[in-house]
Amino acid sequence: MIKHYAGEDFSSLIKEKTLVDFYANWCGPCKMLSPILENLEGIKILKVNVDEYQDLAREYAVMSIPCLILFENGKERKRNVGFIPENKLKEFIQ
Repeated sequence: MIKHYAGEDFSSLIKEKTLVDFYANWCGPCKMLSPILENLEGIKILKVNVDEYQDLAREYAVMSIPCLILFENGKERKRNVGFIPENKLKEFIQ
């Protein structure tokens, strides 16, 4: 399930296991990653547009995109910066 962040309380959205995709519409690698994320099953995905939510990106020290952060119980567990192929992404979220 993919949800686009729209300014809600971020901490409440990452209480359960969530993969957060910090992206921008103009970013080529982000566009390449998008269909891979759409094919993922069994994990909640939250997409955060860094152009619209710069403060949130800054709060999580997102310096390059795409930046995938895996949250569990509201805490960051893993981070990947840059494009990641589907097989590696599945390993990443395990």
